[in-house]
Amino acid sequence: MDIDAPSLAATTASLRRFNRFFTRRTGLLEPRYQGSPLSLVEARVLYEIATGQPVLARTIKDKLGLDPGYLSRIVSRFDRLDWIERDVGSDARQRPIRLTGAGRATFEALDRITHDSTAGLVQHLDTDQRRLLTASFAAAEHLMGGADASQVGLRTFRAGDMGLITSRQAILYAEYYGWGVGMEALIGEVTTGFLRNFRPGREQCWIAEQDGRMLGSVFLVADSPDIARLRLLYVEAEARGLGIGRLLVDQCIDFARSAGYRDLVLWTHTVLTSARKIYAASGFEMVSVESHDEFGKPEQGENWRLIL
Repeated sequence: MDIDAPSLAATTASLRRFNRFFTRRTGLLEPRYQGSPLSLVEARVLYEIATGQPVLARTIKDKLGLDPGYLSRIVSRFDRLDWIERDVGSDARQRPIRLTGAGRATFEALDRITHDSTAGLVQHLDTDQRRLLTASFAAAEHLMGGADASQVGLRTFRAGDMGLITSRQAILYAEYYGWGVGMEALIGEVTTGFLRNFRPGREQCWIAEQDGRMLGSVFLVADSPDIARLRLLYVEAEARGLGIGRLLVDQCIDFARSAGYRDLVLWTHTVLTSARKIYAASGFEMVSVESHDEFGKPEQGENWRLIL
């Protein structure tokens, strides 16, 4: 166990402190949202109608966890203000709601105010600070159960990625498997060698990310004119289960085929069960096994091969 890891109590206290800070800075404790005639909950219901229209009241109730009677009173108020209208549904309880012209104008005005006030909180930040804040928000969303595979994108490497990959993988392998400086040295050699010897069209590194946060990566490098090698596949712990590992491996396979390689090979370890499942599902076959202690403890290494 990592002795420097915060306790549950410390993490809980930190989250509560941030909640108090955020609600104070954004005025969420005021009786009316952003100076409008709406409460915070009413403004959120208006947002759900505007962005989901037509939308059922039941859908809003389920998404926001609102009491049905409370939501009904909000919707009735919007109706009296002529902000909404209802489409024909299967029965009286299933009539989709949409905004009228007046409702749309009200929403757009409030949305502009919200955007501008929120931008005011971060406009003093420079580019690097904004990138860090955006990535931190994404990390918090992932860790607290808001991960969404549809929001994950792949891109090729750019300046600074090799250092981040080396750092994250060295930390993860040390924490989860107890692999020491030997593993970190190997990762550094791979990333440095990739940059120094990079051959466009024959080699590539892909980064999986969401909102600027790196969630995983993989390399494809040339072993020979006919053989490519998949290296350093990894996925951040909070992003596992989204199919990112398979997405990265598939990208390598497609690239290797388009580049004209005959075989795609890789070296992994028996203890890396999740990665091995991805390789097997992608058509790789294990061709040899050998033991070593290069990472500070005995491990069983495996060589895998995919005929393209």
